[in-house]
Amino acid sequence: MKTTEVKEVLATGVVIEGIQSMSGADSIEPDHIGRGRQPSQGYIPKAIKIDAALQRQVEELLFHQAALLDNKAWGEWGKLFSDEGVYWMPSTPTQTDWRREASIFAEDKFLMEVRMRRLLHPNAWSQAAQWGTNHIVGNIVIEAADTNTVEVYSRFQMMEMRRDNIRHFGGSYRHTLVRQGGDLQIKLQRVDMTNGQAAYDYVLQAWV
Repeated sequence: MKTTEVKEVLATGVVIEGIQSMSGADSIEPDHIGRGRQPSQGYIPKAIKIDAALQRQVEELLFHQAALLDNKAWGEWGKLFSDEGVYWMPSTPTQTDWRREASIFAEDKFLMEVRMRRLLHPNAWSQAAQWGTNHIVGNIVIEAADTNTVEVYSRFQMMEMRRDNIRHFGGSYRHTLVRQGGDLQIKLQRVDMTNGQAAYDYVLQAWV
């Protein structure tokens, strides 16, 4: 789909005003999928011996990411991703490729921007009063690390409150992090929800 077609469908000036280029998860080459191609069912992380400073840097990144999401600081959250970064939530734990199977989320930075603009719109029903989330991230395991890339496994729990309704989501994250100077950025974030196939009264509006 061309950029002009996307703007026409989503309404120029409301959702994606100011976005000049079109990419989308479907345009991402397979080598950008990284370890996200690996299914999560039956997956057991294996830690490697690493420097304590690297462990702490990774933990601080994941904790900071959770805080940004809970504070609806989506613009700052998007900056945690590299230029080719992808947020991917498979629909099943056995999924290996978003090109051939439907995903709950499969977004590069362009589509993250589209979603953010929808969430921030004054008429966004999902952001009515008393909507918020609370993330807990733990069991952080570094599985591989070299001069350019760090592979990380972790577990999460998220509580979402919308008016008087509370929902709980839990599962695992698998991050492929890349080094940018002294910082780490997210190249791939795979999110496998344990209750991803549950029946919901309304769909997920924001990132988990």
